[in-house]
Amino acid sequence: MHIWAVANQKGGVGKTTTVVTLAGLLADQGHDVLLLDLDPHGSLTSYFGYDPDALELSAYDLFDQPATSAEQVERLFLETSHDRITLIPASSAMATLERKSIGSGGMGLMVSRALAHLWDRYDYVLIDSPPVLGVLMVNALAACRRLIVPVQTEFLAIKGLERMVRTLSMINHARSEKLQYHILPTFFDRRTQASMQSLRVIKQTYPDQIAHAVIPVDTKFRNSSAAGVVPSVMDPSTHGVRAYQMLLRWLQQLDQLLKPQPPQTSSKR
Repeated sequence: MHIWAVANQKGGVGKTTTVVTLAGLLADQGHDVLLLDLDPHGSLTSYFGYDPDALELSAYDLFDQPATSAEQVERLFLETSHDRITLIPASSAMATLERKSIGSGGMGLMVSRALAHLWDRYDYVLIDSPPVLGVLMVNALAACRRLIVPVQTEFLAIKGLERMVRTLSMINHARSEKLQYHILPTFFDRRTQASMQSLRVIKQTYPDQIAHAVIPVDTKFRNSSAAGVVPSVMDPSTHGVRAYQMLLRWLQQLDQLLKPQPPQTSSKR
């Protein structure tokens, strides 16, 4: 099972679009994919037609009632518009976890422990993380072996990227294996000087971390979201989907060099 997370400490950079599009492309390849929405805003959950304010069970229950078996995790599953994609949704109750986690030990590994029970069931797990450094993002970073950091190609987003990189440096001190992360330029518009200059800065500043793909502005993503279907099903020929196909091929080539292993379930310290 490959576990990828998508995170940035700035919102509006294309996190949910990245999760949904990659999940669709993986499912189209015949892989079974589990999506985990750890953002209390529930954009990923809403994408597939569920109301985060009306759900009885959600990812919140991974923290409130820690799973000790695969069955306890599976009770949180919801179907999606793609028969190979399963969703663990978010709920607005997750916004309270930050307060509840104060003074509670082991809260940073709740997701890792839950996913360990599903090791043989899914080929890929994709985690949508909130844009805030807290217990939910820490869980996403602890559980994954590969992180995608979408960054809008504009200068304010690049400043936010600096904070994210500092966070990853701290996280790696607490991991037994360093987290592989890749910076993904998004909302790229070659017609604008600002977008071109921002992409140049990202490439120059993070030459070893930048992904081998650039995601363009593509209004077809909105059409897919409105319909609640993955973009590759709505229209596989769009510029945006083709860019994500390039990204996926590159990520899968990198994963061939990694020996699959269950998520860590205990702290290094």
